Amino acid sequence: MNDVTQAEGLVRGLEGRAVEGDKAYDSDAFLARVGEQGMAAVIPSRIHRRVPRPLDTSRYAVRYVIERWFGRLKAFRRVGTRYEKTAASFASMLALASSVVVLSGWAA
Repeated sequence: MNDVTQAEGLVRGLEGRAVEGDKAYDSDAFLARVGEQGMAAVIPSRIHRRVPRPLDTSRYAVRYVIERWFGRLKAFRRVGTRYEKTAASFASMLALASSVVVLSGWAA
């Protein structure tokens, strides 16, 4: 199953100004759901759209920083493959990996 099939359920009932995502979330049904909730969609148009939607590139650039952060965290094998059995131990490993990334001098 692809991510966009589950995305509508994830945003249902949420409040905010915008939903940010990559091209995989460019679905008419998902965009309609986001619009119904009064949020803007900061999602680039996929190549198959005849008329591309406008994109707020400055807002989309912030999303990319977050993607890079998760990429750094996934470099830690225990976080990327989720070896920890309990939620508490996984959260602890996530906090430890985040600390290492910050202390290594990573800058956005």
